[in-house]
Amino acid sequence: MQIEIDSGSGFCFGVTTAIKKAEEELACGKTLYCLGDIVHNGKECERLRRMGLVTINHDDLESLHGVKVLLRAHGEPPETYELARRNGIDIIDATCPVVLQLQRRIKKQYDTNPEAQIVIFGKNGHAEVLGLVGQTESRAIVIEAFGDVAKLDFSRDIYLYSQTTKSLDEFHRIIDYIQGHISPQATFRSFDTICRQVANRMPNVSAFAARHDLILFVCGHKSSNGKVLFNECLRVNANSHLVEGPGEIDHAWLRGVGTVGICGATSTPKWLMEQCRDALVGICCKETEHQNP
Repeated sequence: MQIEIDSGSGFCFGVTTAIKKAEEELACGKTLYCLGDIVHNGKECERLRRMGLVTINHDDLESLHGVKVLLRAHGEPPETYELARRNGIDIIDATCPVVLQLQRRIKKQYDTNPEAQIVIFGKNGHAEVLGLVGQTESRAIVIEAFGDVAKLDFSRDIYLYSQTTKSLDEFHRIIDYIQGHISPQATFRSFDTICRQVANRMPNVSAFAARHDLILFVCGHKSSNGKVLFNECLRVNANSHLVEGPGEIDHAWLRGVGTVGICGATSTPKWLMEQCRDALVGICCKETEHQNP
């Protein structure tokens, strides 16, 4: 059986930078807090917890004073920075540069025309989206899917942005719909703010899934990006399985399989995909020993 790990899978730039900053601080031996899971992957969070990283929520932040807190790649609303200032908290800002630029663009647009509809194509409650909505004093409208676009007021100005990890195709569908319904008296502008490093993974993972008999998609259950990419694998290759780690691999999946492809989300560490590969090698070795005692 041949096994291939997708070279295009694994942490995106923003996540890599956040984890590197955390490791550098933890190497100094001091307590470091992280506001929310540093990455939507339980295995990687556990690895960093063993190194000393303490994950907290926003309620915890209010009671902390004079400590170091890392802000993950997803970004935070202005209120978080203000609270940190009041409590004397030293912020280590690991907000992804792509997200940070998007926050600034939305804030500038809101400050210029606060009465316009600032619309964000994204997942309600997602950490990145909360940070984006926060730039508008929580007045931005979030639409999660194409079907939500009809709730907009097409007689008023609309400025459309997107969470950086959303589908490019669905974003363009939303644009087309708004263009077809916007009042001639209203202004509509759209801003393609989808991260190409993430968007390009969709066609890449599709091609990868098509050339293997079996796909193991390694991903944490909290990863929105992972769900989208896994569904694409499943669309192309019905013999695709989502696992959080090597312990979830079912031996029965391997029967009659000649090639296995291992891939993952932007929140999946390479070392975890390598562990899954090693587990597959171990299963194959045991099968061979059983067949040739």
